[in-house]
Amino acid sequence: MANRLAAATSPYLLQHADNPVDWQEWGEEAFAEARRRDVPVLLSVGYAACHWCHVMAHESFEDAETAAVVNAGFVSVKVDREERPDVDAAYMAAVTALTGQGGWPMTVFLAPDGRPFHAGTYYPPVPVRGMASFRQVLAAVSQAWTQRRGDVEDAGHRIAAALAERSGALPRGAVAGPDELADAVRRLAQEEDAASGGFGGAPKFPPSMVCEFLLRHAATDAPTAALARDLAGRTLGAMARSGMYDQVGGGFARYAVDAGWVVPHFEKMLYDNALLARVYLHWWRLTGEPTGRRVAEETCDWMLEALGTPEGGLASSLDADTPVPDGRGGLHGVEGATYVWTPDQLREVLGEDEGTWAARVLGVAEAGTFEHGTSTLQLLDDPWAEPASAVRWAAARERLRAARARRPQPGRDDKVVAAWNGLAVAALAEVGALCERPDLVRAARRCAALLLDVHRDADGHLLRVSRDGAAGTPAGTLEDHGDVAEGLLALHGVTGEPRWAEAAGQVLQDVLTRFAAEGGDGGSGEPGGVGLHDTASDAVDARLAVLGRPADPTDGATPSGASAAAGALLSWAALTGSTRHRVAAEAALAATGTLAAAAPRFAGWGLAVAQAAAAGPVEVAVVGRADDPAARALHLTALAGTSPGLVVALGEPGAATGPGGGVPLLADRGLVGGRAAAYVCRGFVCELPVVAPADLAAALGTAQVVPADSEASDTPVQ
Repeated sequence: MANRLAAATSPYLLQHADNPVDWQEWGEEAFAEARRRDVPVLLSVGYAACHWCHVMAHESFEDAETAAVVNAGFVSVKVDREERPDVDAAYMAAVTALTGQGGWPMTVFLAPDGRPFHAGTYYPPVPVRGMASFRQVLAAVSQAWTQRRGDVEDAGHRIAAALAERSGALPRGAVAGPDELADAVRRLAQEEDAASGGFGGAPKFPPSMVCEFLLRHAATDAPTAALARDLAGRTLGAMARSGMYDQVGGGFARYAVDAGWVVPHFEKMLYDNALLARVYLHWWRLTGEPTGRRVAEETCDWMLEALGTPEGGLASSLDADTPVPDGRGGLHGVEGATYVWTPDQLREVLGEDEGTWAARVLGVAEAGTFEHGTSTLQLLDDPWAEPASAVRWAAARERLRAARARRPQPGRDDKVVAAWNGLAVAALAEVGALCERPDLVRAARRCAALLLDVHRDADGHLLRVSRDGAAGTPAGTLEDHGDVAEGLLALHGVTGEPRWAEAAGQVLQDVLTRFAAEGGDGGSGEPGGVGLHDTASDAVDARLAVLGRPADPTDGATPSGASAAAGALLSWAALTGSTRHRVAAEAALAATGTLAAAAPRFAGWGLAVAQAAAAGPVEVAVVGRADDPAARALHLTALAGTSPGLVVALGEPGAATGPGGGVPLLADRGLVGGRAAAYVCRGFVCELPVVAPADLAAALGTAQVVPADSEASDTPVQ
C-alpha cells in the first residue's frame, strides 16, 4: 500500500512511496499533523544516488516492525536534498553542530514548530561498534519527548537560536587580490598529495573548482603562475587516468574512496561532470595537453548519452548501485556492478590476446582492485602514445562499451535541476565551440531553452526542478540563479545570440532584488554591496525561518550561491558596463580574502571569480557578418583566450542598437576597412581594433585558434 509520497515528482521520494513508513512530503500538512498528534517530526533527507540512503531504507524503512514504531510515535517527512537544498542546508547545519560531522542519509528529529532537538545520519538496524540502532534511537527520542518535554523544547530553542545567529551573519571582508590569490596557490601546494594528485587524503573528491582557479591563476604573470599550472595539471592528469574516470563510457564518479583514485563511489552526478568537462577544456586551452580535450569531449558525450532527457535537459544523476538478481526472485543493489571487470571477462569480450593486453593497460589483475576479484579500470599505460595502440584501444573500448551495455544498469534520477543544467550549458557551449562540435552547442541551446521555457513561474522567477517537462514547486535558490546566468552568458559568448544575454540579465535582476540582504540594492538601481542570501526574500519557508536565512560563502560540491552569482554578475558588468552589477559581484566575494588564507580548497569558484575580477576581466568584442569566415576565425581566437574570466561578445555591425537589442560592449564598434574586427577592452576602454587572428592572439597572450576548415567555413558557431 502506497504512503503519501505516491504523488511526489521527485524520483527519490517515489523510491520510498511503497515503504510501510507513512512518509509525507515537506509541508504544512505534515507539521499540522504533528501538532495535532503532539508528536515529533522524523525528518529524513537523502538523494537518489546515495548508497547509504538505500542501505538505511532497506534495513529500516522497508521493515514492517520498525515502520510500526515510527508511525506510532512520529510524523515522518522525507526530503530530496537536491529538490530542497534550503531544507537540507538548514538541518545539515544542525547535524554538524550537534555531532561534529554531516552526511546522508540525514536523520533529524524536530518539534512540531520545526526546531531540531536531536540529529544524526545513518543508523544501523542493530547496535554496531558503539553506535545505537535506529530503533534504540527512536525509543530514546520518544521517551525524552514524553517524559522530559521541557528539556527537549529548551534544547530546540537553543539550537535554533544558535543556528539563526550563525546563518544570519553575511560574510564581511575584502575580495581576494593578487597577493591573497598567490598565497592561496602556495597554501594549496602545501596540501597537495604529491604522490597521487589532488588535495588531502581519502576520500578524495574531484577538485574541479580549485583547478579552475589554478588554471586562471596560471594564465597571469604572477610569480606563482607556473606552480598553479603544475598543481592543476598533476591533479587533472591523475584523475583522467584513474578508476574514478569511466575509461569505457566517459564521465566521472562522485569521488574516490582511496587516496590513489583507484576505487570510486560509483554514483555519477551531473554537476561534477559539467564542472569537470569545462575545466578539462580550459586545461587544454591553456597548455595544449591533448588529454584535456579528449576528456572534455568524452564527458560531454557521456552527459548527453546517459543523462539527456527527451525535453532537452539533463537528468541529475546515476545511482551508485546496480540492481541485480538476489536469487530469490527479487533484486538487490550492488555497488559498481555495471562497471567492474575481471581478466576473464575482458578476454571473453576481446579475445585472448586483446583481452590480456587490455587487462595490462587497464590495471585488471587476478587479485582485483575492488571486491570479489573484480577491478575498476585505470589507464596504467598511455594507449595514445603510438598511432597503432590508439587504434587498438579505440576498437577495444567500443567492444567493451557494447558488452557493458548488456549488463544491468544503475538507476537514474531524471529530475532536471536548474543550477546543474546551467553548469552543463556552459560546458557544452564552450566545448562545442572550441572543439568544433556544433552538436554540443545545439545541445546547450536546447537545455537553455528548457530552463527558460519550463523553469519559470508565472512571474518569471526561476524554479529549482522539473521532471518530464513539468516544473516542480520549489523556488530557485541563489545557486540556481547564478549557475543558470553563468550558462546563459557562456552560450551568448559562443553564439552571439542576444536572447541568451537578455535572459541572463533578467535572472540577475532577480538576484539583485530578491536575494540581496536587507539594506542592499532592493531594486533601486543604486549600487549596493551588502551581500546575498541563499534564498529569495519571498521564498523563505516559514518552518525554516526560525533557523535563520542562510548565506554560506564556501564552495562545496558545486559553487556556492554567492560565488556562482558573483561570477555571472561580474561577466554581466563586463558586457554592459553596469557599476551596480560590479559592486554586487564584489560584495558577494567578500569572504574570498579570508578563505584564500584559511581554506582555499573550499573556495575554488570564489577564488576563480576573484581572479577574474583582478584581471578586469578582459572583454573582447568581435564584430563581423554572420557568414564571414574571418569573423568566425576572430571569434574562435577570442574564445581561446586564457585571461581569467575573459568575456566575449559577438555581433554584426550595429547589432547592439538594432532590432532585438544586444549588449552595450558591441555598441559603436564597427568593421575596419570593411573587414571583421576584434576590440580588446578592459572596463569598456578598448585598444585599437585588430583584423587578423594572429594579432588578436598576441593581444590576448594566447595561441591563435582558427577553425580547421576556416577556408571553407561560412557559418558562425552553431
